[in-house]
Amino acid sequence: MYHLLVLSIIATVLCGYTASKSVIVPGALWYDSDGNEIQAHGAGIFRVGDTFYWVGEDKADNNYLFSAVACYSSTDLVNWERHNDALTPISGTNISSSNVVERPKVIYNEKNTEYVMWFHSDNSDYGAAMVGVATADTPCGPYSYRGSFNPLGAQSRDESLYQDDDADQTAYLLYASDDNQDFKIAKLDSDYYNVTEVVAEMVDATLEAPGMLKRDSVYWLFASHTSGWAPNPNKYFYATNISGTWSSQADIAPEDTNTYCSQNAFEVALGSNAIYMGDRWDEDELGNSRYMWYPLSWASGDPQIVYADLWMVDYDEGVYYVLNGTVYAAADGTLGGSAVLLGSDSTYNGHEGVGYLGNGGTLSINVTGIGASQWVALYYANGDSSWRNTTVSVNGGSSVVVDQPETGGGNVIFSIPVELYLEEGTNTILIGAGQSNYAGDMYEIVVYTQT
Repeated sequence: MYHLLVLSIIATVLCGYTASKSVIVPGALWYDSDGNEIQAHGAGIFRVGDTFYWVGEDKADNNYLFSAVACYSSTDLVNWERHNDALTPISGTNISSSNVVERPKVIYNEKNTEYVMWFHSDNSDYGAAMVGVATADTPCGPYSYRGSFNPLGAQSRDESLYQDDDADQTAYLLYASDDNQDFKIAKLDSDYYNVTEVVAEMVDATLEAPGMLKRDSVYWLFASHTSGWAPNPNKYFYATNISGTWSSQADIAPEDTNTYCSQNAFEVALGSNAIYMGDRWDEDELGNSRYMWYPLSWASGDPQIVYADLWMVDYDEGVYYVLNGTVYAAADGTLGGSAVLLGSDSTYNGHEGVGYLGNGGTLSINVTGIGASQWVALYYANGDSSWRNTTVSVNGGSSVVVDQPETGGGNVIFSIPVELYLEEGTNTILIGAGQSNYAGDMYEIVVYTQT
């Protein structure tokens, strides 16, 4: 029997994105305007006029080696159109298809009227530990590769860029260095082609996956620790001067949630708050890795992720909206096969858990639908260090396989979204397991009417 962590689900307001056209659904499969899965992991977001651009790693071939830096555009952070690839492999260089290109970030150099992309550039065993630079005249390019190097002679693996709002538009490289032990911030030259000096360093910090934003004249740095593809508790730091003394680390989500099974990629300011943009990595099937975008709120005085199954955003107004659904307790459903109630010591949100859904165990729950495709959030506890899956069917129809990500070994309750067609009135949802031995324990499902 699991000792369960109860997540605090906060109802607040923020920005959104999803496979549907008006809401953001963290952890769902997201599709572009042509109906294809969005492939842009390790995101970098930048805005030109009223248009947002999203560059990221195309992992459609499920390989960690370089395939392409994809480029998408949107005017609302919800509906995305894919354009030509921003960067593609070049044989005989450090960005060939036998090399690694990760975490692309783009900033605009006003002096040179060009877009400058930096990325983690490496060989297949991650021994080179370099940055790469490419430039273009347009947001999606294609970008011309300028070369790869070790900044100031030191290693650089996971990295990001930050462009300040001062008169000179000073830009900085944020990077994991020295075998990922030390974290450094280096100032870029005026062309944004190279670095000139390290202005801050956190020795023995073991940080990666960085991002930065400025809020009320305070700089906020976000990063994970180093645990490979597995999730860990991401942290924040702050300073009043980017070259000054940085605070000690603190969590942006309850520690045992491992940042809701995600790793930081980028932050976008949203009014007085922000949007946390993370990745839920699937090491065995990288193209299946999911985008975990959540509101990031300073309501408590410190930045905290606002956990939400579904949420919406109005960027121009600087607000977000967390949506509510109808909750159905798993313990009120009908158990079949090997499924059992887990007892009063295993509760979440006041609901007793249903376990042993593997080996033929099933759970049947009656819910009310509106005669449309609706988002249904499945609330599970998964104490495994590997991905699992479960199966869901409606009214005796064909089953849909729903992935359950690894939690890094912690017994954490989290939601998995699935889009199901529900008839108007009563529907019967049957939940089982897509494997013969293990499946997460079920606590509740939440049915939403928004699309």
